[in-house]
Amino acid sequence: MSNPLWSGSDWTFKQLDDVYDACEQVARDELGLDYYPNQLEIISSEQMLDAYTSVGMPIYYKHWSFGKHFISEQRNYQKGHSGLAYELVINSSPCINYLMEDNSMTTQALVIAHAAFGHNHFFKNNYLFKQWTDASSIVDYLIFARDYIDQAEARYGHSEVEAWIDSCHALMDYGVNRYQRPTKLNVQAEKDRARDRAEYLQSQVNELYRITPESKNNKKKDAATKPFPEQPEENLLYFFEKYSPEIEVWQREILRIVRKIAQYFYPQAQTKVMNEGFASLTHYEILNRLHEKGLTTQGAHLEFLQLHTNVLYQPDYDKPYYSGINPYSFGFAMLRDIQRMCENPTAEDQRWFGKLIKGKTSRELILEAVAEFRDESFIRQWLSPEVIRQQKLFSVWDDRADKDKYVVKAIHNDSGFERIREMLADQYLRAASVPQIEVKQVNRKSRTLLLQYTEHRGRKLDNIQKMMPHIEKLWGGYPVIMVDSRGDPINRSASASSLPSNIVIC
Repeated sequence: MSNPLWSGSDWTFKQLDDVYDACEQVARDELGLDYYPNQLEIISSEQMLDAYTSVGMPIYYKHWSFGKHFISEQRNYQKGHSGLAYELVINSSPCINYLMEDNSMTTQALVIAHAAFGHNHFFKNNYLFKQWTDASSIVDYLIFARDYIDQAEARYGHSEVEAWIDSCHALMDYGVNRYQRPTKLNVQAEKDRARDRAEYLQSQVNELYRITPESKNNKKKDAATKPFPEQPEENLLYFFEKYSPEIEVWQREILRIVRKIAQYFYPQAQTKVMNEGFASLTHYEILNRLHEKGLTTQGAHLEFLQLHTNVLYQPDYDKPYYSGINPYSFGFAMLRDIQRMCENPTAEDQRWFGKLIKGKTSRELILEAVAEFRDESFIRQWLSPEVIRQQKLFSVWDDRADKDKYVVKAIHNDSGFERIREMLADQYLRAASVPQIEVKQVNRKSRTLLLQYTEHRGRKLDNIQKMMPHIEKLWGGYPVIMVDSRGDPINRSASASSLPSNIVIC
């Protein structure tokens, strides 16, 4: 029996080092995890507030929205209306882990296992993070972004730059490439090419809108009349950066900065259930193994189990404080269920997942899922009838606001299981949370921009009136028209209000 690594709630830096080493031994040698080097940072409660109100980044450019969020969270915390996160982890190399100084030693051990090894392994190995983010460069790029915006404010005025960032932030969800892999971040190249890139882009914009119908050059005539863009463009910020007429060099560069940061955060929204579930499973296994080795006391282990239960608590749907599915609880339940199916499969498991679990260990399947899935595909592949029963999931249908009754569409039978799995997976598609808006066409002569909205499950654009002024601003003040998939107008910007209702864009 080994001596416990700590006793009581107070912690020391020596104890943190010892706990980190013990957790790393389990994570590396027993769980087979592969992770970036770790950097642990001890911060105060106010620093924690500051960190996660600026989207969790250690360095960020200044903007009023971060201060507003900070004051709101600070008031709620001081009044006891909300707590603070035990930890904050950043997808970078080295992986930066924030530990709050007010945490007990047991909480610090849980945080190290959860973030430094669970989240860290997920960041390094999941295909979305590998394809769409560059952990080695993000912090340096944020320094470049902060410095560039500070210089822009000094040169062009704080209010002018802030208003431009407001419009960029309003469309930040539309600064993402979902299918084309972005180029790697290179901070020195960004600095060196910032001016040259902007001047080149402006020359391309000028060429795009040059109308020469009388030209004898057939190639120029064809280019001037050819539809643009040839294919719809989903990345609005990219399109504005490249082709927006008559915006300044610094405005194009800030568009680029905001869309680069939006791309960095894109995988996190697609993997919330898997990421938190895997981190929760990791801390659960590491802390339990430390206890089995006699490295934690009985009291510390009971405190850990209480913390673990709080993190995974899932209120029932009919409770007043229910706010949806807890990703920690749901992801943990699905991963634990994969372990159960591999170790003690039932006839039902064999019928639903027999080919998937045959000849594989639970550890192999879990690490494979972490590497190859996102939330939507993970649920579609691995959500089992057992977890559906355990989580008390069912499907209801409410297609009209004026009805006072719901229709139960799926319950706990075979057809119900399939329907619940498909419907729940669909809710984790990007289209379920971010409306699908694409650049459809640009009129070279009037510079009118045509955007097309494709409905998802009949949802309307309720906030389009608030959105259009920002789109118009980023498009250089020229007319913007939003249409649906049938081509019927949904909304127009202020500068497009004088255009005829039957305008043809091409």
